[in-house]
Amino acid sequence: MENIRNFSIIAHIDHGKSTLADRIIQECGSVSERELTSQMMDTMDIEQERGITIKAQSVRLDYVKDGQHYILNLIDTPGHVDFSYEVSKSLASSDGALLIVDAAQGVEAQTIANVYLALDNDLELIPVINKIDLPAAEPERVAQEIEEAIGIDATDACLVSAKSGIGIRELIDAIVERIPAPLGDKEAPTKAIIYDSWFDSYLGALALVRVFDGEIKKGQNIKLMSNNEEHTVLDLMYPHPKKKIKTDAIKTGEIGIVVLGLKEVSVVSVGDTITDAKNPTAEPVGDYEPAKPFVFAGIYPIDTDKFEDLRDALDKLKLNDSSLSYEPETSVALGFGFRVGFLGMLHMEVVKERLEREFNLDLIATAPSVIYHVYLTDGTMVEVQNPSELPPVQKIERIEEPYVKATVITPSEYVGNIITLLVNKRGRQTKMSYLNEERVLLEYEIPMNEIVTEFYDTLKSISKGYASFDYEPIDFKEGDLVKLDIKVAGEAVDALSIIVPRSQALPRGRALVKNMKELIPRQLFEVAVQASLGNQIIARETVKSMGKNVTAKCYGGDITRKRKLLEKQKAGKKRMKSIGKVQLPQEAFMSVLKVD
Repeated sequence: MENIRNFSIIAHIDHGKSTLADRIIQECGSVSERELTSQMMDTMDIEQERGITIKAQSVRLDYVKDGQHYILNLIDTPGHVDFSYEVSKSLASSDGALLIVDAAQGVEAQTIANVYLALDNDLELIPVINKIDLPAAEPERVAQEIEEAIGIDATDACLVSAKSGIGIRELIDAIVERIPAPLGDKEAPTKAIIYDSWFDSYLGALALVRVFDGEIKKGQNIKLMSNNEEHTVLDLMYPHPKKKIKTDAIKTGEIGIVVLGLKEVSVVSVGDTITDAKNPTAEPVGDYEPAKPFVFAGIYPIDTDKFEDLRDALDKLKLNDSSLSYEPETSVALGFGFRVGFLGMLHMEVVKERLEREFNLDLIATAPSVIYHVYLTDGTMVEVQNPSELPPVQKIERIEEPYVKATVITPSEYVGNIITLLVNKRGRQTKMSYLNEERVLLEYEIPMNEIVTEFYDTLKSISKGYASFDYEPIDFKEGDLVKLDIKVAGEAVDALSIIVPRSQALPRGRALVKNMKELIPRQLFEVAVQASLGNQIIARETVKSMGKNVTAKCYGGDITRKRKLLEKQKAGKKRMKSIGKVQLPQEAFMSVLKVD
């Protein structure tokens, strides 16, 4: 046990986690030069293309220092705020963490958020300043920023360049020297945390575990503490960059893969504790809480015949993403689809892209919304995810919406624009401090509904890409909210309904109908596009009818002949307006996102 080191890599997006993981694997000689690829631990196409980590990955590495043989268990965690649930479980299974900070960019919002997660788990933190070979690198300034913003000593921070390999061996030596060996009782009952799970088409659901006490043996009967289910261990393996290494037991302090032969990943939930069925441990490892979705959107197939294909695709995707939740729903405008819960906007983008790519589906996603607590006049409370489910106004006493604590770190020259943006989004400032002469940290309490659409893109554009953003949910607060409906040709389109603050209803309604007017193709009859609050119309635009020259066949002759044809056309259009159906393009449903 004294020669095992379990550590995670944490950082803001694009600070070089995956590249550093590649260099550490290469330095430990776990893969040959021929097998080495960039972003080795990012196995999905989307991860490779976007250069982001979506799923935490683990590897077991061998390292020799001063004649001693060490086992390094490395966990590469996602950097994006949407996947902080995975980060927290990965940190719970580690004894230390490498805190990567870009030598040119310095401390960012998610750096601070991830540090707090690490400190909550009492981890030994090693500051690592990466990209020191860049022309704009300022390692001394960044080290000072780490001390001021985070409050940890950065005098002995490791200076590395993951791209060129500078300082990697010294970093691994620091891991061996500074990260403590795992603690645990070898004789105690089995106690292990599941910190990742995925589905293998041959082996079924796999659980990646860290053993705290006792050991897990092949053939052992184990119990999952969250649901008290018992299963037999069919096989055990150690994670390796290129292949899995089989073993008969995963001992105290070790990390390994447990094969239980289950058909569903939801049974082996991330954060659950595994123990011996006959001799269980008294306490689980930490509090088990399933991942909670924060953002909800409707996903519908463009071809309505593909509903069953979409159901199968979601079932298969859930096998590798246990945080995904969904239930069937119907829309008058879009037909049959699913209301899907996501951890955040990036998670929503990734899931939609994977469904379209991996399962060859064409999908429409409705505007994302959050959970509202709606208190009714009879004293009950209902949770509403879909604006179309909102009860009638006369039955509602009050509506509470979720708030988040938003942290923004920005160069000081953009502070004015960012404060204006946050105030326009109904934010309330709780903290403002200067990290140094050039960088400012802002903390705001802001309704989650305001940040799930265009907020991040707007923040990046007004700060020229320099501001960083992180958020964490806090609680629900009362808001003066109303449901804004969009009517096309007199019919309310349920998929376009949104919940907005009453003060923003009029400008949002006007902007929406103006957008819709541009997007709806012209018909043979006039189409009215209206925004309404209940029965009250607050904005209207008209899509002009498409002219058809019915008098083209008339050559010469009396004017009354032409007038007769025009009157006939007018009567026909009037009749068509009462029975006509309007086809809405996909862009119309996304236009809800574009309104600010």
